[in-house]
Amino acid sequence: MNNQTLKLRRIAIDTYHENVAYLHRDCAVYRAEGFQALSKIRISANGQRILAVLNVVDDAAIVTPTELGLSEQAYAQLNACEDCAVSVDHAEYAASMDAVRRKINGERLTLADFEAITQDIAASRYSKMEMAAFLVATGQNSLDRDEVYYLTRAMLETGQQLNWGELLVVDKHCIGGIPGNRTSMLVVPIVAAHGMLIPKTSSRAITSPAGTADTMEILAEVNLSPEKLHDIVRKHRGCLAWGGTAKLAPVDDMLIAVERPLGIDSQGQMVASILSKKLAAGSTHLLVDIPVGPTAKVRHMQAALALRKLFEFVGDRLNIHLEVIITDGRQPIGRGIGPTLEARDVMQVLENDPDAPSDLRQKSLELAGRIIEFDPDVRGGQGYAIARDILDSGRALAKMNAIIEGQGLRTVDFTPGQFCYEVRADRAGIVTGIDNLQMAKIARIAGAPMDKKAGVDLLRKTGDTVNAGDVLYRVYAEFMSDFEFAQKLVEQNNGYTLNKAGVASTT
Repeated sequence: MNNQTLKLRRIAIDTYHENVAYLHRDCAVYRAEGFQALSKIRISANGQRILAVLNVVDDAAIVTPTELGLSEQAYAQLNACEDCAVSVDHAEYAASMDAVRRKINGERLTLADFEAITQDIAASRYSKMEMAAFLVATGQNSLDRDEVYYLTRAMLETGQQLNWGELLVVDKHCIGGIPGNRTSMLVVPIVAAHGMLIPKTSSRAITSPAGTADTMEILAEVNLSPEKLHDIVRKHRGCLAWGGTAKLAPVDDMLIAVERPLGIDSQGQMVASILSKKLAAGSTHLLVDIPVGPTAKVRHMQAALALRKLFEFVGDRLNIHLEVIITDGRQPIGRGIGPTLEARDVMQVLENDPDAPSDLRQKSLELAGRIIEFDPDVRGGQGYAIARDILDSGRALAKMNAIIEGQGLRTVDFTPGQFCYEVRADRAGIVTGIDNLQMAKIARIAGAPMDKKAGVDLLRKTGDTVNAGDVLYRVYAEFMSDFEFAQKLVEQNNGYTLNKAGVASTT
């Protein structure tokens, strides 16, 4: 064991869910211990220990040979003061990597295997490369339904689990793949106004231009502590928060940090992610929305039915009342794609604005109605009418405003990005198709969700008749480089299909 100590230095680098340490190449400890770049090391200070991935530097302006640098996350986790003495040793081998290797070789894993893996990930014993190996090994169809249950249970057990002390705690989740589908931000205030408890914790975007948390962040603070989240839900019967800071199934957030750049979103991992988060949030009743369409995440009804069975199997094993509905996923919902534009759509619906997107309003009412029917005092079939009355009367808007104020009101500006590119039809015709994947890709290339004002604003939907020169949609970006990339992508494929009278193009 190394007895030499180094001086701790805080390195202002956000390494996003990964502990990273920095040693100078001429550091005596680095030379004596035989460390290598990207190896894992154990860092100790004042009785606290963390594990980190080592980066080796040659610039004394970053760390000197007598210092150990820590990234922002690692520094916060060690909870030690800058300039204090720290010691560094080789990290113990993460034994659960043996299970990952067995999975790569096609073996079936046990509950104990998944528990060991998730506990090691939660303890930062896995580098992002090792987490990527786990995600690839368990991706696509390599998890059977029992393994999905094991993974869900193991992820659930790594973090806090909320208990609201009520028999009925509801939630809803869409599996994604449909741009602009911000129904949760309408369902929550409607259901909460009915009096049901709906503590909605959401993830940020993985492969989409915006997640619910990204869009809600336009209106209110979403990084809530467990204590604040609890107070808001108790007072207002609902919230719209990011699940990461609430420390609910934290391994899920660590895996998502790797899934996002890789574009991985397999069904088994998706089910485990959704259900572990909902159970950790204390949900007893859950409505799952599976949109189906030719460019949706689920393309065919057969696949949707198989996914529904998987949700129902895992939900039943974990004792949560779960209903799955299959919805129309043939085109984006609403007009805006991207955080600011989607937040505008949500507020237009809540304000009963005549210009509000009717499809977003209609789908939200249908989902809210189904959840309201979880209430034993509501007869089957009455939920939709109750939800519509709550929205039309302004009670949903009042509830949303109360939730926003409780979470922390932000200065709201619905003005989109400064650079705008109009996509037009080159001839008359009827819009017969809108490619969800392409529209999402265009919005992401334009800068969403990192640039909140970037995205796509749809002016035409399927079934609409257009004339030559009519604007189909607008692309917004905050930075010229993103704007130019998005423009090139649109010119290759603008995502719209017109009937035989003509095809859409850009001008």
